[in-house]
Amino acid sequence: MRAYSKGRAVDFSLSEKTRTMLAMIDEFVTNELVPMEEAFLRQPFRELLPEIEKKREKVRQMELWAPGHPVECGGAGLGLVDLGLISEVLGRTPLGHFVFNCHAPDAGNIEILHLYGTDEQKERWLRPLVDGKIRSCFSMTEVERPGSNPVMMETTAVKDDDDYVINGQKWYTTSADGAAFAVVMAITNPEAPVHHRASMIIVPTDTPGFDLVRNINVMGHAGEDWASHAEILYHSCRVPQSNLLGPEGKGFVIAQERLGPGRIHHCMRWIGICNRAFDLMCSRAASRTIAPDRTLADKDVIQTWIAECAADIQAARLMVLNTAWKIEEFGWKEVREEISMIKFVTANTMQKIIDRALQVHGGLGMTDDTILAWFYRHERAARIYDGADEVHKLSLARRILRQYR
Repeated sequence: MRAYSKGRAVDFSLSEKTRTMLAMIDEFVTNELVPMEEAFLRQPFRELLPEIEKKREKVRQMELWAPGHPVECGGAGLGLVDLGLISEVLGRTPLGHFVFNCHAPDAGNIEILHLYGTDEQKERWLRPLVDGKIRSCFSMTEVERPGSNPVMMETTAVKDDDDYVINGQKWYTTSADGAAFAVVMAITNPEAPVHHRASMIIVPTDTPGFDLVRNINVMGHAGEDWASHAEILYHSCRVPQSNLLGPEGKGFVIAQERLGPGRIHHCMRWIGICNRAFDLMCSRAASRTIAPDRTLADKDVIQTWIAECAADIQAARLMVLNTAWKIEEFGWKEVREEISMIKFVTANTMQKIIDRALQVHGGLGMTDDTILAWFYRHERAARIYDGADEVHKLSLARRILRQYR
């Protein structure tokens, strides 16, 4: 299929290699991961890790490991469009990205370590992260500060001899439980212009003063290990200045480089969730008997929902793939409007599809007998993290209006 942008053809045709990879991943997700969901919904995550590691080893043997990470670090080095299509397939199950080692927050940390890490940092942290031997977390959001405005931050990192001493409180630090290190965003240059005050610093989680207070209850579930969100206190947490990631004062710029392309991964994962919820909705509608010789699928309102959902998924999917292509062609800074657009459009599309699917399932949809209730609980946050809907809409509208003023 082709679309056109700025006079240049957008080509979404796939190479034979990508087609083969997608078919292999789709089969693996269907046969190996979806059957694990019942245990995932009912058992503590750590109890599943031995079985998950067996699946990860199979992925390595199939040479599908770490599809988006740099080749020189042990990944497949795929571009954004191909990786987006893979993310769509993996998104059908909550276990997909983790098993293939292209999950948040590690994927974003791998990107910035590859771009900005020193040789020593890459050897100590990047390589074992890509190999799946360790995990990491990204510690930016704060309790009393707006998460959508990363220049407003209270956590500080003050130089003392050859060290930084970090003090502050972070929360919603995803996957901190069990992580080997955190990439912490903290104020290092308080007198500088607002966009040059913060820096990124690597903090090993066994450093004195790194205090994981709790895994936060999200919709009634605290989670554990990778499947969790933590509150962290940094209390006189001392790390060497050599742990600075990238130039001092460039934390905001690095965060934007991390979050921009990262929204492609998120959005295509959400499309995968849409596809899964849509399949469940259609199957349920076609099989649920409501009267002799009649199923839910015979109802006009259900047919209308199915048509609308199919169109919504297709529209959001093409919007995201088009944005991925533009980032590859022009760089993320030239595609800021599209990045904002796909973030709120895809998140809202996903929420609508999940809600419709749950409604078609009736009381069954409210239980953990299907994956829908898990999606409903945990993906509601998509309209909040990485910039709330309202922030992206305002940013987009202002950029558009500049052309008319």
